[in-house]
Formats: sequence, structure tokens, C-alpha cells
Amino acid sequence: MWTAFKTAYAYGTRRNETRMLDTADFGRNPHGVEFGEYGRCQVRFGKAKKGSPPKRRGVLTVFDWTPDVLDEWFTEVRPQFGTDGNPAAWPSERDLRIGCQRINSRFKAYREALGLDDGLDFHSLRRSYVTHLIEDGWDPRFVQEQVGHEHASTTSIYTCVSSDFRTLRRHLDDTIAAALQARSGRNA
Repeated sequence: MWTAFKTAYAYGTRRNETRMLDTADFGRNPHGVEFGEYGRCQVRFGKAKKGSPPKRRGVLTVFDWTPDVLDEWFTEVRPQFGTDGNPAAWPSERDLRIGCQRINSRFKAYREALGLDDGLDFHSLRRSYVTHLIEDGWDPRFVQEQVGHEHASTTSIYTCVSSDFRTLRRHLDDTIAAALQARSGRNA
């Protein structure tokens, strides 16, 4: 299940979008050859408008660690489940693919085991994805397209912690500088 959560963060996918991914939904990006077979993720079951079919979108890989995580899952771990003929990226022992309730319960168990805030949920991975891309300087329009938002205002809601990041970054930098200065004072 860890790989499904990492994938949700790596592509900014919602819970059902992640759950509905198939092995064939990952492929090459001719402009991102460094990502190999995992340069793109095709989301086939995106959130739809009322009365409309699911929205489809292609999401480009942006994190350099993503291909390694997916390659290990698809070549070493997933085959051990005996998934011959099952297209689901995240198979279940009882059904074709994992269910939303299983995702929720595993996320809650991991969150509690790690002592994380109860306010964190699966969608927090998506919010983090958007926030981290914006903080890392990605073009807001690109981020909007990646997550499939029709309006930039929707994407901007996800970036509400950006100002907190700058404050945190300043404090972390000050703390590291002080620690390094104290360490060099001891070594002198």
C-alpha cells in the first residue's frame, strides 16, 4: 500500500483516481526520457462534473524518485501477488483492485503508527503535491493541468500553506546555521 500512497503523491491523484490505475496507465514521456517507462501517468477516472463521464488527463512525472518506486513495485513486488491477467496497479486478494475503504483504513493505520495529526487524510497527499510543486517554482498553469483543475482558483486553494513554508524554511536555515556554527566552534 505504501507504493499506492507514494504514487498518489507523485502524481497528485485523488483516492479513486489512484485506486483505478492500471499497469498500462504508466508510460514514456518523449520529453522526459530520464523517467524511462514511468514518464507519464494516464488518469482515466478523474473527477467528473455532475452527469458527465470521468475526466481523463495525462500527468507528467516530475520527481526523480518516482520511476524507481514504480519499477520496484511492478517488477519485483506486484508479480508476487499472482496477478496474471489482472490489469489493476493495486490488486486486491478478494477483488480486481483495492477498494476505497481499504485505502482509508491503511492510511489511518499508517498515520496513527507514525503519530501524525488526525487531520491528515488521503487527499493531503494531493494538497502536498500541489503545494510542493508551487514552492519548487513550477508554473502555476502547469500545476493546474497536472491535477486536472478547470480553474486556477481551485488550484490556489491547495497552496494556502506556501507562506508558512517560507517561515519554516527561514527557521530551518537559522537552526542549521546555528548548529554548524556551534559544531565548528567545538572543532576549533
